[in-house]
Amino acid sequence: MTGPGMFRHLAFESADDLVFGRCPRPLRCGFGVELGNGSVAPEVNFTLPAMTLCEATWSQAVDHYRVMATEIVGRALFLKAPALVLEFEHLPPMTERAEWGAEITALLLEILRDAQERHGLASALRVTVVDTRLRQRPPRVRSDDVWLPLEASLRACAGAGAHILSIESEGGKEVCDAALTHGDVDGVLLALGVLAPADMDWLWTRIVGICRDSGAATMAGGDAACAFANTAMQLANQRMLPETFAAVVRAIGAVRGLAAYERGAVGPWKDCGYEGIILKAITGSPISMEGKSASCAHQSPVGNIAAAACDLWSNESVQHVRLLSGGAPAAFAETLLYDCRLMNAALSTGNERVLRDLLVESDVCLSPQAAILSPQAAFAIAGAIVAERTPYARAVAAGSKAVELLRNARDAGRLVLSAAELAWLQRIDAALCAAPSDVQELLARTQSRYGHLYDAASYGLQ
Repeated sequence: MTGPGMFRHLAFESADDLVFGRCPRPLRCGFGVELGNGSVAPEVNFTLPAMTLCEATWSQAVDHYRVMATEIVGRALFLKAPALVLEFEHLPPMTERAEWGAEITALLLEILRDAQERHGLASALRVTVVDTRLRQRPPRVRSDDVWLPLEASLRACAGAGAHILSIESEGGKEVCDAALTHGDVDGVLLALGVLAPADMDWLWTRIVGICRDSGAATMAGGDAACAFANTAMQLANQRMLPETFAAVVRAIGAVRGLAAYERGAVGPWKDCGYEGIILKAITGSPISMEGKSASCAHQSPVGNIAAAACDLWSNESVQHVRLLSGGAPAAFAETLLYDCRLMNAALSTGNERVLRDLLVESDVCLSPQAAILSPQAAFAIAGAIVAERTPYARAVAAGSKAVELLRNARDAGRLVLSAAELAWLQRIDAALCAAPSDVQELLARTQSRYGHLYDAASYGLQ
């Protein structure tokens, strides 16, 4: 993790340069989509209604995807959208049976290609496979019996023409879940500062290789701390975890995500990774984000601020059910399209910073989780990360910077914390200050609590 791909500097001169629709390393992909080059595009994610997915129902599932994609494209054309990105997020059987994932990939590409050829709609397809490697306990994430089926799915989707290849990987989740349950900072550092980056290093080296083998058509997109920081966010939403703790976990989660870029991923970052703004500050690559228009999938306290630096704006996922207006995927596509119209109008008139600042201001004072996602906070956390040279040191630095930012916001009267949240912030601060000086000391300290949950060899920790 200290190779030539390590990021040592930020991609932006200042936090004020972090804005939606623009980045130093724009991408062109798919059927003429440009990301981060002065506009924001919708990324529509859709899935099946509640149904059994098996051989007998597979043709029905294919029909669902055909209808959903056709209706989404229809709304995009009716509303004169300049660009559209679809995300096909696998359900587990679609990854386990590589030919199923590839079949839907080919179907969606056919629909997008037709819209481009007949109507000039710029479009791209992201395919996100399921990380199926953690079925056994403790997981052996590098063993052939779990990796080779996943690799087959990745290769099949790339071979079918996926423009962007992504995954929500879960290496380290077996420890992170337990650490979140106990509110244990050492456990979070072990999961997100040691295990997860080691797995990302191994996994994304292979995903980048698969994309390279497929030719220029498939880009190595991004991962997301969905299994980690989003778990913390949802626990906080249910009052089962302090918001201050969830906010610090989000900052630390950026360290895990950076490993994908350092192995060759180019983006766009996955939408459910709210840490994407921190990664954009470091890498300068486009990011997909989600917020208020993803309430169909989950709730969050960051509905507006999440859009501050997005290059794709996503609905996370929505099932194919009927609403009063029609199919739910098409309805949420329309919502995203109007959101993007507003951001693009701001960009075209030079008012992007005005709109960005309003999006930030509407959320930033109301939740610790929002407070660390402003451009200024993200820039500061990003700077703390690149100042260090190992994932573990970066994790401690990111967490410590998040605590500092939350404390400063509270002291300045910009953020109100309850007595319980303030006590937790002090507890987190003390734990980070007392964090072991190196990985070996951390492993020794946490062995009795977490050693039985993970297989050391699977993370290169023999």
